[in-house]
Parts: sequence; C-alpha cells; structure tokens
Amino acid sequence: MGDLAALLRSKRLSLQQVGSGLSKVLTLEPLTSVKDLIIVGEGPAAEEIFQYCQDQTVRGYRFRGLFNDQEVRGPLGAQRVGDVEAAKVFAVQNRIDIVYCALPGTRRADITDLMEFCERNTIRFRVIPSADSFIPVVQTTDLEFHGSVPVSKLRREPLDLRANRALKRTFDVLFSALVILLVFSWLFPILAVLVKLSSRGPVFFRQQRLGRDNKEFSCWKFRSMRMNAEADTKQATKNDPRVTRVGAFLRKSNLDEMPQFLNVLMGQMSVVGPRPHPLRLNDQYRDIIDKYMVRHFVRPGITGWAQVNGFRGETRTPELMERRIELDVWYLENWSFGLDLRIVLRTVTNMLRKDPNAY
Repeated sequence: MGDLAALLRSKRLSLQQVGSGLSKVLTLEPLTSVKDLIIVGEGPAAEEIFQYCQDQTVRGYRFRGLFNDQEVRGPLGAQRVGDVEAAKVFAVQNRIDIVYCALPGTRRADITDLMEFCERNTIRFRVIPSADSFIPVVQTTDLEFHGSVPVSKLRREPLDLRANRALKRTFDVLFSALVILLVFSWLFPILAVLVKLSSRGPVFFRQQRLGRDNKEFSCWKFRSMRMNAEADTKQATKNDPRVTRVGAFLRKSNLDEMPQFLNVLMGQMSVVGPRPHPLRLNDQYRDIIDKYMVRHFVRPGITGWAQVNGFRGETRTPELMERRIELDVWYLENWSFGLDLRIVLRTVTNMLRKDPNAY
C-alpha cells in the first residue's frame, strides 16, 4: 500500500506505474493457502480423513491433532492431543481453520455446542457422517468429499472454489485500478483540500477492522468528522454534530469510502462483501446474534448486499443488526459474479439519489 499511496501523493500516476504497483499487490496473497484442521471424535471415517490429509498435502490441508475424551486406538492414537473440551482452546490459540466432528449422534448436545463455538469464532465446521451421526438442522447444507469420505458442510460457500476466488480477485484488482487511475488520481487532491479546510485534523480516518478469517487491518476513509474522543466507540447518527459540512457530503455520496480501494488492492477488502464493522461492534454482537462472525469467512467489501437493501450506516437496535447479518450470510452462501455486478450497479444508482440512511 505504501508504494501506491506514494504514487497518489506525488500525483504522477501512469499506466506503467499502476501496473508496477499492482504486480506487487497481487503477490501479497496467494489464492490458495494451507488450511489447518483438527478432528474431534474417532472412528473409521475419521481415520480416512486423517490419511487423506497425510497423503494429499498438496491440496492445502494440514492436520494438527485429534481430540477425544477417551484414548484412541489405531493410527489416530498417537495424534490425540486432548479431550473434546480442549479442542476449543486449541482451535483459538492455533488459529485452526476447520473442525471436523466425528462424535456419535448420542452426543447431540456436544455437537451442537461445538458447532456454535465454531460459528462464533469464524471456524468452519464439518460433520463426518456415520451410521448414528447427528447433523444439526441448518437452512443450507452441502457435501464435499475427502477421498471417498463425504463430509457435511453447514452451508454452501461458492467462494470455497479456487476458480471463483480467482474471478472475484481479478475483478477487484481491475475495477479498483481503474477507479484509482481514472477518478481517484484527480479527485484525491480536491477532496483532501476540502477535508483539511473543513476542520483541523488529518485527511484520512483510519480504524482497525476485522477482515477475512478475523485478520485485523487498517480500514481507510476520508475524515468526515471533527476530531473527537468517541470516533472508535460511537456510531454516526442522524444530524450528528461531529460530522462536518464537507463530511456530510462525502458520507451521502459514499466518497468518504474511496480510499478503501487501496485496501482492496492490498487484498484486505473486496469491492463487494459484508461491510467491516468497528471492533467494538464485533465484541458487542458476536455472542448475541446467531452467525454474526460467519460474515468473516469472506473479505469485507466497500459495498455489500445488506447496504443496497437498505441496511446502511447506523444500526440502532440488535434487530437491525440481526437483519444485516442475515443478508451478509445470504450473500456468502449465494455468491456469484453476476450478483457482485448487480450490487455494484445498485450502489452507483443509490449514490445518484438520496439515500435516507446516508448520514
């Protein structure tokens, strides 16, 4: 981001310079990465999953341990790390990506508890079926195969497929590069001067947000408020006295979000995705709203499905936040390239007309 930001400040953008900057950006994050996993429970299917991970390491799976309340015989015996309860602590401390559950159906309460724990901590949960297995009732289920073993997923995630991630990332980079080259390059100095003249303080407002898989990043915006001690703890409200006149225009027109195209180029955000919330909101809602942290399975976006459906800006009640989360989860379960294009077009349309939630 430093290289691209420096180019913007110098106001000497060219196609060659942007291309050079993009080549560095694109190498920051590969489309595939190693996924760390653990198995909770035992049985023949669990052994097959273990062997699959051992034999197919090129597929990007890394086995980190088995968790079961009793000692385990056979190939998995030496892999036991602790009991079922210990799996939760281990998963958080070691940033585990996937938990495979092989517990018997007689332990329904433990399975449900483990599933809910994974949802709250942005860990993917998989059920390894057996003759008496219990699969929690969910709105959407999907199957994937590890070798010959079918594994039940809680939801369909189109962006699990490498081709879909590549398509989305390519669009992000090309779209963001065009915006920066054709618009931001000349609009940036104008907006920067207006922000500086509106009130004392920096041009940019930077705030820590959670990205994909709970990775923190600095989210950039044009500063729209006077400097205040509540910037990280209080949402903007209608007729908020902290918002400057220039800031009000920037917020209504979405121009305050333009610096986030740099976040997109860095791979921290996407053009379309769930809007990243301040860390305080994540702490406030993660334990009281079902599936709240599931939205972090994908990159956050500059615009999103919830935003174009009227859930933009302040969320005054838990009910409003719950509805926004439902739309965010629907998006990641139903993603398509066409849907992203539709959201972008609706965002542009909303920018050209008065949005009652833009303040």
